Amino acid sequence: MNRFAFYGRVSTEDQQDPAASRDWQITRARDLIEGHGEIVEEFFDIAQSRSLPWKRRPEAARLLGSLKRRDRGFDAIVIGEPARAFYGSQYGNTFPILTHYDVDLWVPEMGGRVDPDSEAHDMMMVMFGGMSKGERNRIKMRVRSAMAAQAAHEGRFLGGRPPYGYLIVDIAPHPNSAKAAEGKMLRGLELDPVAAPVVRRIFDEYLAGAGRFAIAEGLTRDGIPSPSAHDRARNRHRTGSGWSKSAVRAILMNPRYTGKQVWNRQRRDESALMDVDDVTLGHRSRMIWNDPSAWVWSPEQTHEVIVTAEKFAEVAAHLSAGTSRPAHRKARRSPRPYMLRGLVMCAICGRRMTSTTSGGHVRYRCMYPKEYALVNELDHPRSVHAREDVVVRALDEWLARLFDQEHLDETCQV
Repeated sequence: MNRFAFYGRVSTEDQQDPAASRDWQITRARDLIEGHGEIVEEFFDIAQSRSLPWKRRPEAARLLGSLKRRDRGFDAIVIGEPARAFYGSQYGNTFPILTHYDVDLWVPEMGGRVDPDSEAHDMMMVMFGGMSKGERNRIKMRVRSAMAAQAAHEGRFLGGRPPYGYLIVDIAPHPNSAKAAEGKMLRGLELDPVAAPVVRRIFDEYLAGAGRFAIAEGLTRDGIPSPSAHDRARNRHRTGSGWSKSAVRAILMNPRYTGKQVWNRQRRDESALMDVDDVTLGHRSRMIWNDPSAWVWSPEQTHEVIVTAEKFAEVAAHLSAGTSRPAHRKARRSPRPYMLRGLVMCAICGRRMTSTTSGGHVRYRCMYPKEYALVNELDHPRSVHAREDVVVRALDEWLARLFDQEHLDETCQV
């Protein structure tokens, strides 16, 4: 009698209960091996996309690691459904490893054991991988098309965290009768009476000439909770200690403050390989910004306006000009020469230190407002100074040591 290890998988894209999915997969596996052996060990990946190769799925990787052990407790692997286990070329990358360690693979669609010497079996398993990839692509296409239509024609709120300045509220019974029967509601955005005035302040201060850093510093100094501190339930992974200029920038760039629903500002990209020297590791998943021409806007206003469309467009023009305009800087003329200008870095924050003269001495200085130090969780004094003569003296001593007779040969080798 064979000892089997069961492998299964369920992901968020399947919209299934993990327990129910595991139950029907292992039931199929047990039916297949009935009379041939029993399952002695289970490996079941939860919330792992089928596009991830086995090496990057926790339970599948653990299974592969078990193959190397002489004392492993199983002789074969059984799966409940090949489309759950293999995607694209994953079968071709995984099955040779099983064969190398003399571990059989049993698949319901094959009626039992996969024969490594059978071309028909190989073709069938490769086909299942291609079908799995095609199914995932069709699901993505249908979901994206449906969401685009809901945003463009219905102005529907499509989930996720509400923008800072709004709250999520129930607005009507769900249009799907089955979901409505379950008590699910259609949701939308409502003004947050605490955060909405802060959003208006950010836009007004930016148009008045304040920079993002100055705005963030002022909000933190005034004791206004940052977005992550304001909504701790959805931001437990962040400290919420203070405002950052990236948070200010995200607010200034969010078009939903104009009262319209906007979808497809970002997309998940899977075109970059994890390792170009090992394609079996698959692709890196990352979120990238779409061009504004690809954004999907609702035709009508769907929630209350915080910032007018005219004001948002003006801010967008300022932000665009600040990043795309060519920089033509005139050379600064200084009556004082700074020997190490642009070369001294702050060891605490890593920023370049500025040169100045005070008390008759040339100094290099790093100014760091306490509000910004709080946001970045740095124990940074408000001002750090290093005298040039002290730095140069230490630098001269170091250079002299490198080129003295005792260290000359070693220095030349480096």
